[in-house]
Amino acid sequence: MSTIHLTNGDVAAESLRSALAQAGRDDRVQALRDDLAVGPLRGIDDGPDMRADFWERVSADTKRNFLQEFRDQAAALNSIANGTANLVVWHGESSSDQLMLRRVCYYLRNSPQRLNEVRLSIADLTDPLAWAHTRKDRATSVGMFAPDVLQSRLPDAAPISVLRISRLALEWQEVKHANGETRRWRDNTFTSSSFAELDALILDHAAEAWQPAARIAAGVMSAELWFLVSDSIVLWRLRELAARRRIRLRGDTNAWRSLELCATFALRSNP
Repeated sequence: MSTIHLTNGDVAAESLRSALAQAGRDDRVQALRDDLAVGPLRGIDDGPDMRADFWERVSADTKRNFLQEFRDQAAALNSIANGTANLVVWHGESSSDQLMLRRVCYYLRNSPQRLNEVRLSIADLTDPLAWAHTRKDRATSVGMFAPDVLQSRLPDAAPISVLRISRLALEWQEVKHANGETRRWRDNTFTSSSFAELDALILDHAAEAWQPAARIAAGVMSAELWFLVSDSIVLWRLRELAARRRIRLRGDTNAWRSLELCATFALRSNP
C-alpha cells in the first residue's frame, strides 16, 4: 500500500522530500498550505471562500488566486480522506502544526487505521544556534528541521490510536466553534486571542525615530506568543496599523529591506 506524508506548509514538504530521497524512497508528500493558527476557522470545512478571503486581505500579492488555491487544497484533502493510502502526519510543537494534525484526524475519523504520525520537538532541533532555542514556549514546526533530521525520524512513524484520533477530531471541532482571530497552543490546550495582541507588540517596539520594519518584525516573531507568527502576518498588521494612523510607514510595503516605520506621535513634531 502506498504512503502519503502530510506536512504543514511547503518548506516542511520540501525538507521531507529531500529526506525521503536520501532514504531512497519515492513516497508522496502533500503540503497543506494554510496557517491555521491565524484567521477565522468557522466554516473552513464547508468551503474555501472564508479562508481565501482572509488570506487575500493578509497578502499584498494581487496576482495570486487564493480562491483557486484553497479549492485545490480542499480537493486534495478530500481525495486523501477518500483514498486508501497510509498517511503519515508530521508535526512539531506549534499551534499551526497541531491544528493541522487535528484537522487531518477530523477528515480521517472514519478511517483511523490509515493514520500515523511523527512527532518532532525542540529536542530534535540539533542546531544549537537555531532561533527556536531562544523561545520560552519551545515552539517548533516541521519546516525548521533539516532533511537529515527528518530522515533519521522516518522509522518512527507510528499509528495514532482510534481513541486519540476521536479526541483530536473533537478538539478540531471545538477550535472551529471558538473561531478566535489567533490560537495559542500551550500545555496541550488551545486558547483564542486577537490580532490586537500582535498590534500591541508592534506599538511597544515603535520608536520616535524611523527604524527598519524588519527589526520590529523580528521582535514580534520571536515573542512568547505560544504560536509562530509569519512575516506575512506581521507585514499585514503593519499596513493595518498604518491605515489607522497608529504608525507611519515609508518604503515598499512588500519588501522588508526598504521598509521603515515610525510611531505617529513622533511625526507630529517632525512632519
